[in-house]
Amino acid sequence: MIIVDRELERRQQKGNPVRVAMVGAGYMGQGIALQIEQYITGMRLVAIANRTLSTAKKAYQAAGAEPIKPVENISQLEAAIAAGHYAVTDDAMLICEAEGIDVIIEATGDVEHSAHVAMRAIENQKHLVLMNAELDATVGSILKVYADRAGVVITNADGDQPGVMMNLYRFVKSIGYQPVLAGNIKGLQDYYRTPDTQKKFAIEHHITPQMATSFADGTKISMENAIVANATGFRVGQRGMYGPRCAHVNETVDLYPMDQLLNGGLVDYILGAEPGPGVFVLGYNTDPVRQDYMKYFKMGDGPLYVFYVPYHLPHLEVPLTAARAVLFKDAAVAPLGGPVCDVITVAKRDLKAGDVLDGIGGFSSYGMIENSETCQSENHLLMGLSEDCKLKRDISKDQVLTVEDVTFPEGRLCDRLRDEQNNHFSNPY
Repeated sequence: MIIVDRELERRQQKGNPVRVAMVGAGYMGQGIALQIEQYITGMRLVAIANRTLSTAKKAYQAAGAEPIKPVENISQLEAAIAAGHYAVTDDAMLICEAEGIDVIIEATGDVEHSAHVAMRAIENQKHLVLMNAELDATVGSILKVYADRAGVVITNADGDQPGVMMNLYRFVKSIGYQPVLAGNIKGLQDYYRTPDTQKKFAIEHHITPQMATSFADGTKISMENAIVANATGFRVGQRGMYGPRCAHVNETVDLYPMDQLLNGGLVDYILGAEPGPGVFVLGYNTDPVRQDYMKYFKMGDGPLYVFYVPYHLPHLEVPLTAARAVLFKDAAVAPLGGPVCDVITVAKRDLKAGDVLDGIGGFSSYGMIENSETCQSENHLLMGLSEDCKLKRDISKDQVLTVEDVTFPEGRLCDRLRDEQNNHFSNPY
């Protein structure tokens, strides 16, 4: 976002940097800390909340940020920020409530914990950037309602696929082409991958086996594309999307049903194509004069045209999302209203009554995107709410789980928010 850099420069010149706090100091969180402290003008990462304080300190140390100040309450946190220190805490609620923070980046991937962070941040009128597709895909619509009431921005992130897709979507729309599909370029899709099969990959790339599994088994792409669906109104052409294999992204003009593209649009993906791992948008325009120009630009014969970005750079771009929220109240990705697509839970293997589901990136199930009206009419169990649910009956491999198949853990905020979301947007179609 080119306009952002100039405004950040002005904030730097005025000695008034955008004040960011972050929840989560894992692999991505450490990259964000380095990016903000070493490479972003007009912004400061004033606090990190993480369950393990030593990990939060490590993120600051790797970014060359000193002095680091552990804090245990709001007054200590506010004093540390005022003194120009870098605060670390194991209590995320402190950064949600303290003064001296403009925007929070939530980077944990934990649905229940992040739901508490989101609600508390919004209550205290903090802008919120979610690097948490799982939360956004599950209860993003109702969180947006709360954020609107509080006058703050809640948004998914630039750099991650939803943000890159939405930026490209907005670009295509702004130059006069009708976006009809937003998609991922994916290298692998195997529903039956587990933390055991992904352990080596996880070690090599400094992520958890569960995260690596969610990438491989299709859950993550379902979550990400549900976010884009909810931000555009696009749906899926079939459960799980089409996901055709092709050699190059330019082939996508011939791979999807035109009637579905022109009847509201689709989210989808392609497998094994160059250039990966990026994203693409199909734009539609029938103007014969424009078609002649597009042939000259080597964009094809039309009326469908492929626009693509051949990379995504999550931790490098997330600070720009924080800046957009604070400086312009502009969300990179946010729901238009009620959910258009959801992510349902499907058994990865035969499951037995009494089994407890291990959630996203686990051994028991994978997530699959589905249109929300189908999900609601058939009462499917959402993948984002599946963790720690106990089975009431045996479930066969590849069977879609329903709410009636499980007993939910008691007292979870994420369940209450989803119920509220269903009620708020009842009968949206």
